[in-house]
Amino acid sequence: MQITALNRHPLKAHGRETVERVTLYAGQSMPYDRLWAVTHDASKAVPGDWARCLNFTRGASSPQLQAITAKLDETSEMLILHHPKRGEITFHPDRDKAAFLDWVGPLVAEGRAAPVDILRLDGRGYTDSAEPTLSLNSLASHAAVEALCGTPLQTARWRGNIWFDGAAPWDEFEWVGRDMKIGSARLHVSKRITRCLATTVNTDTGARDVDTLAALDQLGHRDFGVTLTVTTGGEIAVGDELELI
Repeated sequence: MQITALNRHPLKAHGRETVERVTLYAGQSMPYDRLWAVTHDASKAVPGDWARCLNFTRGASSPQLQAITAKLDETSEMLILHHPKRGEITFHPDRDKAAFLDWVGPLVAEGRAAPVDILRLDGRGYTDSAEPTLSLNSLASHAAVEALCGTPLQTARWRGNIWFDGAAPWDEFEWVGRDMKIGSARLHVSKRITRCLATTVNTDTGARDVDTLAALDQLGHRDFGVTLTVTTGGEIAVGDELELI
């Protein structure tokens, strides 16, 4: 089994970025993944504390956000976001909030709570789980969903961190509770990931076009991918072997 892609999402639900390698740290999520998140005017999130995804603007309720791509300069922490309808913006999420809020406002669905601020959570980020995690996704399982839907699907719909190939579809569900080695890092498979409406959105256009949840319902669940916790830090890279231990 081999790692085929590594992705991070510096500003939660607002853009995805592909990287070739990353250094993981025990007890933390992927560096710069969901480091920032956008609160809305109904949010109860407290600065410095983790909060559930309902407290943030997200692609499940505003599908146009799914079409954003990102590029982060780690040295300056300047973030470049691009959307097919809004063009490009370069800003620092801690300092240039007003400019970002003006840019993103038209992408928020009508009737949804308006974005008002950007929060930062160092070390663990605003992952969807209460513990710092990464997500692991299988290309074989993705192909199985494509077959159920009867159409090709972008892997970006799943907003995953680590993609791999070389196993049978849905094998990853059997790994819950086990440990694995990737590069010099070791990780623990903690649970399956239940999916939401964000996965029904075309990540090129920001329009809902395929009912991925109905496809998963045919299997008796709405799960895709598994969460990982880092038990031993180390570097992982595209092309590395994934080994169960």
